[in-house]
Amino acid sequence: MSEYSSISPPERFFKLPMRSLPRCTDGASLYQPCRTRDLVACHRRRRSDNQRSPPHTQIRTVSTHRQIESFVDLLRYFRGMLLDMDWLNYHHLLYFWTVAREGSIVRASEKLRLAQPTISGQIRKLEESLEVALFERVGRGLVLTDAGRLVYRYAEEIFTLGQEVIDAARGRRPGRPLRLVVGVTDVLPKLVAYRLIAPALRIPERVEIACVEGPPDRLLAELAIFGLDLVLSDTPISRQIRVRAYNHLLGQCGVSFFGTAKLVRKYQKGFPRSLDSAPMLLPSGSATMRLSLDRWFESLKIRPIVCGEFDDSALLKVFGQAGAGLFCAPSVIEKEVKHQYRVKLLGRTEAVKERFYAISVERKIKHPAVVAISEAAQEELFS
Repeated sequence: MSEYSSISPPERFFKLPMRSLPRCTDGASLYQPCRTRDLVACHRRRRSDNQRSPPHTQIRTVSTHRQIESFVDLLRYFRGMLLDMDWLNYHHLLYFWTVAREGSIVRASEKLRLAQPTISGQIRKLEESLEVALFERVGRGLVLTDAGRLVYRYAEEIFTLGQEVIDAARGRRPGRPLRLVVGVTDVLPKLVAYRLIAPALRIPERVEIACVEGPPDRLLAELAIFGLDLVLSDTPISRQIRVRAYNHLLGQCGVSFFGTAKLVRKYQKGFPRSLDSAPMLLPSGSATMRLSLDRWFESLKIRPIVCGEFDDSALLKVFGQAGAGLFCAPSVIEKEVKHQYRVKLLGRTEAVKERFYAISVERKIKHPAVVAISEAAQEELFS
């Protein structure tokens, strides 16, 4: 028996089929909305009537009493079960979703045509029901917490589906695309990222792609709360990072060196030994490629002149295009680099390897677009 069994339920919960149910002594049908206390009162009236009824009537009335008692127990059971369930207030969720989209309660109140205290109170009730904080105040603005970003993603799905229901009911064709949210680490060359992601656009389903760039730690945190479908990186996830995720090796390739026509003519003969004392533009010291290049230079006893270090690989190539020094890029995008930046190929080496990973929360990839990315990388790009 539920702890809520003593609480009278809302009348709308108990509109019940009528043919097999008895009628009250006052002639009222139990088919009408009723409360438990009404049934108990009816039962007591019948018990008092039984004391004055003939024996054959008492037998029939006792049977009716048992039906009523069973029925009352059934009502109490279902009432307790309903009150024990967790319910989500979708009005509260709508207010939260609107505030998150608009960026402030002021703009949300104008859109919803509600007072600001009303919206604040409803969001507070939603936080209490979910037992998490959805916003945190930064300065004068509101920023979603980790839990808030997770709830926002579900709210986005819910209200998008709701709009599709309206469109379908009104005869419009719902065209909801398959959404793919990709995190791209800031050290990954943009041309490589494009080559990796492009196959997702070729699958039969219509795909909507959202790309988020940032440092690996932040992207992996987003992945952990399902804010991203996968992360593209040139390094696997470390065991020291406490995120349950899996590395999927997409492929590996060598490294090619580029420069302006003038620099290539000067340093092409005797490559790679010619790189000794050559002007070089290199990735920053923390980049995986930089560590691999330093080891390679050390093994060949080559000491290039470092003219610049860059976190942004695209900016590095722009400086290389301007003739500030020689630079390198993964061999898999050799043609694209030569065409886009109008530079010449100096040489390439397989002694330095660039590896690329898709990191996901799934051991076995299931998302159709991610499957297309993985298969195309292994069968085409890095074959």
